Amino acid sequence: MKISFTKTFIRDYRKLSPELQEAVDKQLELLLSNQRHPSLNIKKMNDPKNIWEGRATASHRFTFQIEGDVYVLRRVGTHDTLRNP
Repeated sequence: MKISFTKTFIRDYRKLSPELQEAVDKQLELLLSNQRHPSLNIKKMNDPKNIWEGRATASHRFTFQIEGDVYVLRRVGTHDTLRNP
C-alpha cells in the first residue's frame, strides 16, 4: 500500500505540535506495515463516502479512504475532526 495526502490533511498536520506530528508519523508507518495493529484502532465511519478513521494518539484521529492500493489521508486532529472527515 501507498499513502497520498490531501491538501486538507497537510494543512491539519502542519497545525499540530512537533510531538503530535511525530506520533502521527509513527501511526502512519504502522498503517503501512500492519493495518490491524491494535494501537491504530481502525474502523469504518458511518459515512456514505467509505471513510475510515484511525487513532493517532488518545485524543487525536486521522481519516482516510482506500482507493485501490492507496490510503488517501483526508484529515488529522482532535475528535472534532471526525465531524467533517
